[in-house]
Amino acid sequence: MTATDLITEQFDGPLGADADALAVHLKSGELILSGLPPKPERTEEQQAVADGVHHAHRQARARFLRSHVVEVYDQVTAGRTSRLRLAELAYAAADAFPGLVPTAQEIAEERRHVQAAKDGREIDQGVFFREVLRQPEIGTHLTETMLLPTARALALLPEYRRTGDVRLDTVHIERRSGAAHLTVSNPDALNAEDNGLIDDLETAVDLALLDDDVHVGVLRGGPMSHPRYLGKRVFSAGINLKKLHEGQISFVDFLLRRELGYLSKLVRGLLVDEDEAAWPRRFHDKPWIAAVDTFAIGGGAQLLMVFDHVIAGADAYFSLPAAQEGIVPGAANFRLSKLAGPRLARQVILSGRKIWAAEPEGRLLCDEVVDPREIDAAVERGVERLANPAVAANRRMLNLAEEPLDGFRNYLAEFAAEQALRLYSADVLDKVRRAWSRGEKR
Repeated sequence: MTATDLITEQFDGPLGADADALAVHLKSGELILSGLPPKPERTEEQQAVADGVHHAHRQARARFLRSHVVEVYDQVTAGRTSRLRLAELAYAAADAFPGLVPTAQEIAEERRHVQAAKDGREIDQGVFFREVLRQPEIGTHLTETMLLPTARALALLPEYRRTGDVRLDTVHIERRSGAAHLTVSNPDALNAEDNGLIDDLETAVDLALLDDDVHVGVLRGGPMSHPRYLGKRVFSAGINLKKLHEGQISFVDFLLRRELGYLSKLVRGLLVDEDEAAWPRRFHDKPWIAAVDTFAIGGGAQLLMVFDHVIAGADAYFSLPAAQEGIVPGAANFRLSKLAGPRLARQVILSGRKIWAAEPEGRLLCDEVVDPREIDAAVERGVERLANPAVAANRRMLNLAEEPLDGFRNYLAEFAAEQALRLYSADVLDKVRRAWSRGEKR
């Protein structure tokens, strides 16, 4: 049987036999791939062969997972008694089921190359996570696993509780008067997001949620060293296009983790009790304020959709340049229509419309527009308002009504597949190459 013959394989037998058959068949395709030159050196005909093998392999993996994904998940998580985060789960599945998803070594090898020179092994991770998240029981188990505090946050918690101040590489968290102030500081890249920033943000959000002396969280961008905005605060420039071109934006540790990790924690809080009968609740959450200086582009605009109160300077704007960058703007497609209506959502996401905070439509994305010099005072007023104990209960019920976990999980299942494909699409690779050649850092 050849690699392309796998498209017709149904995998309707026992797990072990089907896994063995899949591994054997995938080896034939890998032999074909190993006989080809590296991707940048291939002819069009050779690349067409590689594309055909990868397509056949992905179709086979999808069919196998459609039949066996619950069994696979239960095997690698010891019957769901082990809580594995995204990367841990993917690599455990790679070890237990050869060929099903890339190994850690295969992903590390791909990461040595610029995005356009990769074979797109991360797309195979997209196949895997789509099927995991599609299934209600295991998808919910994974989604809740990602709401547990990270090991890094737990290690830093004693210091933070003692001092109320922790400086990470790109985020500073400081407790002041019952509020945790998170300041993003990636100054030469206009606070553009990369793998390290996502890790720092999740750590800081965890610390704020774990601190009993904190009642409200605040997120704001710090002053920039970028020549164009020297000394000026910026909220976020979205994904770092330079890092994407260089192959340093991870599908699992960035694009999936930010949605299922700290963004989901802002909405739902931390999972603090795994007992489904826990009383009064299993999750610990707090209200959050975002303070927007200058602009919130891409991932920055996505962030605003999960905050309880958004304050923006009158000169600030919001944009989701998905059409220009070619990728899916996270869960904005899931959330923006509810906030701004379907027509405006399409204008922003499909046509790249920029929304200024001071224009009428800006009030659909922020709650308060103030003179940029008055943002500090507005934040303090917001903290005082949201510290009311009734706010936490009511925002919890609002979020439950607006974003049920099953709806979010189903969206993320399809997002996993679509975003993985977009990362390696020709138009995206061309756009990030051109951005890199112009010296853009976002």
